[in-house]
Amino acid sequence: QVQLVESGGGLVQAGGSLRLSCAASGSIFSINLMHWYRQAPGKQRGLVATITYDARTNYADSVKGRFTISRDNAKNTVFLQMDSLTPEDTAVYYCNADVRSYDRVLRNYWGQGTQVTVSA
Repeated sequence: QVQLVESGGGLVQAGGSLRLSCAASGSIFSINLMHWYRQAPGKQRGLVATITYDARTNYADSVKGRFTISRDNAKNTVFLQMDSLTPEDTAVYYCNADVRSYDRVLRNYWGQGTQVTVSA
């Protein structure tokens, strides 16, 4: 079994910054893609950013130039640096990862989410 645990959410004023972390633990042979998603009240969960094992990245248009995804493969951890935050970034942020366990089976896992609130 694999667990993803997010941290770093909180309340920040518009224009401010937050750094989210997500640490994976458990039966991990390797982690392929890692993602950050977010879900605002009354809206569907949407993809924010993706990073490959070799650090290629992709971003939603709404966060390009403001958010940066990165990872530490040695620590099975993914980060999301969020700058120039606006109230529209308020949401629960979820970590998601494609993990290959020691049985060589690839499975997808979600974290429990961390709340980010941006005040005007």
